Amino acid sequence: MDYTQGSLGRAILLLAVPMMLEMAMESIFAVVDVYFVSSLGASAVAVVGVTESLLTLVYAVAIGLSMATTAFVARRVGEKNRAGAADVAVQAVIISVAVCIPFAAVGAFFAKDVLALMGADAWGIEHGYRYTAWMLGGNAVIMLLFVINAIFRGAGDAAVAMRVLWLANGVNIVLDPVLIFGWGPFPAMGIEGAAVATNIGRGLGVLMQLWVLFRGAKHIRVLWSQVRVDLAVMGHLVKTSLGGIGQLIIATSSWVGLVRIMAVFGSDALAGYTIAVRIFIFTFLPAWGLSNAAATLVGQNLGAQQPARAERSVWITGFVTMGFMVLVSLVYIFWSDRLIRIFTTEPAVVAAGAECLRIVALGYVFYAWGLVMPQAFNGAGDTLTPTKINFVCFWLLEIPLAYVLALKLGFRESGVYWSVVIAESMAGLIGIVLFRRGRWKQTQI
Repeated sequence: MDYTQGSLGRAILLLAVPMMLEMAMESIFAVVDVYFVSSLGASAVAVVGVTESLLTLVYAVAIGLSMATTAFVARRVGEKNRAGAADVAVQAVIISVAVCIPFAAVGAFFAKDVLALMGADAWGIEHGYRYTAWMLGGNAVIMLLFVINAIFRGAGDAAVAMRVLWLANGVNIVLDPVLIFGWGPFPAMGIEGAAVATNIGRGLGVLMQLWVLFRGAKHIRVLWSQVRVDLAVMGHLVKTSLGGIGQLIIATSSWVGLVRIMAVFGSDALAGYTIAVRIFIFTFLPAWGLSNAAATLVGQNLGAQQPARAERSVWITGFVTMGFMVLVSLVYIFWSDRLIRIFTTEPAVVAAGAECLRIVALGYVFYAWGLVMPQAFNGAGDTLTPTKINFVCFWLLEIPLAYVLALKLGFRESGVYWSVVIAESMAGLIGIVLFRRGRWKQTQI
């Protein structure tokens, strides 16, 4: 389908469904790991939570680069410039490989140190560091999985990205219990096995991506003659990526700060918070996948000189996302205890996680717009506006508010949860106001 023509509802459906399923597959990575690791105890779950908070910095770079990649590829496809889209794809992959090296070095040499810095307990530092080392050391598969799927999404080949995650998740689901518990001829690797399984699954997904990219998807194909360093294209891509990386670093580093505050209340509270966040991710990522449809449609329709169609696609996507998030919030509010007990039966962990679900779900109606509006700006190539929103809402509001409510006013864990509700809701409302002004329509990339 040409997404610059015809029914917008059909275009959103064709893009959003595979994107939502793709992100659902991505969220399963988080849920599956913590499901099997939870049988090893609260300290093991806490290690996963701390490591995940560190990986959010990797995700920030990967997703930030993905935002720029989607915008550039979508704009070139909208202009009917398929060769230009392929050139962008090659430069995005080269950049991805380069930026993963520092994170891998931290994982290889400083795993114990970063766990200690983040407040992990003695068991976590002594036995859990291998999990951290594997996850940070193998961050290249995370980076490439995000960026190459962003290429497919920007081109309109969302179904390819979805199938890649099916493969990666299927392998991870099978290998997780096999390597953690030592089924059959395999040794019991404990928490380290979860990291090994995840890296193998993601690695196979990357190999599939590269095969499809060079073999040719429906809307984009890279030729071997295009595999070269193009400093001009790379420079434009990096410049736009900086805004996307900045907005994600601000948002995700605020989660690192929240984890550090939660660590003050012990492993049970941190484990409950970790499980709740994994459950939130399970629905946030599909909703984010839905919002990705807006990014692709904005980019392609601006490339086709149709800004009104681009704007209309964002409003439709926003209301659909809001309806989805409201339904999910009701499940979290009324079945919070049951959801946490899927992962653990420890009373203290269940209590902390269930409270987190109930409180944070209260803001879901606003979170929908906090997902869609930044993607609309990013799809247009305006990565600076969401960065400013995140700076105000997460660094200037969320972290100070969590500190004051949790530690100074004595609300403990509840103070952290309420800070999330307030900050995320504010981000959504500000995004709506700035989007209505329409300055994003003049962005040139």
